[in-house]
Amino acid sequence: MPAFRTRHLCALAAALALTVTAPATAASADSDAAALREVLFVGNNWDGTADVIRSSGDFAKIGRINVIPDKNQRMAEINADPIKWIYFMAIRNSVGEGHDQFVDDMYSTPDGTSVVVSRPSFADVVSLDLATGAVNWRFHVSGYRSDHMAVSPDGKRVAVSASTSNTVHVLDIETGKELGKFGTGDKPHENIFTQDGKYIYNMGIGDVNTQTDAPWLDWTKGNRYITVVDATTYQRVKVIDMRQRLDAIGLTDYSDAVRPAVFSPDETKLYFQVSFFNGFFEYDLATDKIVRTKTLPKNPATSDDRTTFVNDSRHHGISMSPDGRKLCVAGTMDDYATVVDRATLQEGPLVTASKPYWATVSGDGKSCVVSESGTDQVTAIDFATGAKQVSVSVGDHPQRVRLGHVQANWTSPSAR
Repeated sequence: MPAFRTRHLCALAAALALTVTAPATAASADSDAAALREVLFVGNNWDGTADVIRSSGDFAKIGRINVIPDKNQRMAEINADPIKWIYFMAIRNSVGEGHDQFVDDMYSTPDGTSVVVSRPSFADVVSLDLATGAVNWRFHVSGYRSDHMAVSPDGKRVAVSASTSNTVHVLDIETGKELGKFGTGDKPHENIFTQDGKYIYNMGIGDVNTQTDAPWLDWTKGNRYITVVDATTYQRVKVIDMRQRLDAIGLTDYSDAVRPAVFSPDETKLYFQVSFFNGFFEYDLATDKIVRTKTLPKNPATSDDRTTFVNDSRHHGISMSPDGRKLCVAGTMDDYATVVDRATLQEGPLVTASKPYWATVSGDGKSCVVSESGTDQVTAIDFATGAKQVSVSVGDHPQRVRLGHVQANWTSPSAR
């Protein structure tokens, strides 16, 4: 510095200035290093990858993660165990539609350094280091298939459904240690934490891979109900059987298998889809009744033969705008997505989408983002207008899309 080449007084002043400012500069650097970037994780189920895209705006790609870096080791274990091999092949040839299911759900850790992934075909949950792509920890679920997950509001716990054992495991998201578990209805599917983190709702969907799809054979699908548990003790608080609620409004031929669901912002209402139905229901928690039914349009090109619906789900995917005014619905087998006014239940434009499999909300809350598993892309739809905004290509068979975080300067492990 020039001050060091002139007078001692100037040198002293400069030294004092550096002494004062150095800690702030260091703190700023540390802050920058720890800064997080909000993103959307898109799980490409048949690929065994997850694309990382911007959480709003143009939803451009940021990077990609290999979620099966240990595939050779896992396959060696499966091939060495006849029972595991039988289940692995059954998953491939039933729910997987002839493909292996390598990523169902995913959530990032609060510090944005790792992503936790459920891998159905490997019957496990793994934590992957976002910087290196390496496995931090692995938890093998009970039974032979893992499924939907949910993360607690504080980001510290992750609940994962173990499909074949009718169990939900709750894990420490940083260590993979099991904190508790609870029993569910047949084939646990969706999990939801309440906003205060006190309760977990789990939806048991029953057997969705059988051909006994006619209404009069509905009883063969198993015990399907919502299990509500205390998220601290993991003890059951109550069970909500939608069969009774559907029968009460005369819908005796409708399935009671609750699929994706979303709470209203005040958590007084639950909006949910069921197997085979092109629409959704509004359930009032206080009165314990279904108060409204919304039937959405059918695609004339879609067969009404229930056995042709993928995993019994005619519509699969529902989300709500942060202000609670709009719902977004993925019309899976009808090849569209639409925004629905919550007050009137009037749908907006039917946005063409190829087998949309999930619906979530963008980081800025302005858009609904659906995964188009039929064309390997995600599409954003404006909540305000119901119009399509943009589509972004991703990997093979995108399903779950989740908001999360990465480090601000993150790039794909393969690019390092």
